[in-house]
Amino acid sequence: MTGAINLRVLCFAAARDIVGEPELAWAIAPGATVATLRAALFARYPSLAGHEGSLRFAVNGEYAKDDRLLGEGDEVAVIPPVAGG
Repeated sequence: MTGAINLRVLCFAAARDIVGEPELAWAIAPGATVATLRAALFARYPSLAGHEGSLRFAVNGEYAKDDRLLGEGDEVAVIPPVAGG
């Protein structure tokens, strides 16, 4: 993708199981947001969309809303719900 920004996508727990990798190198168009990345991930990994309501995304170690712009070299974590006691 010409002019793409490169991201590092970290997948945890159920997201890692669905994707089959703990980490993905991902290229996305400039101006992309967390929502854009979410849609692209769901398109490539349809089973991940089944967890849509419970997945959280963090960018560079901070939870991010869907309208957060992504930039070159950002690290995006896909975080399913965590249970504990």
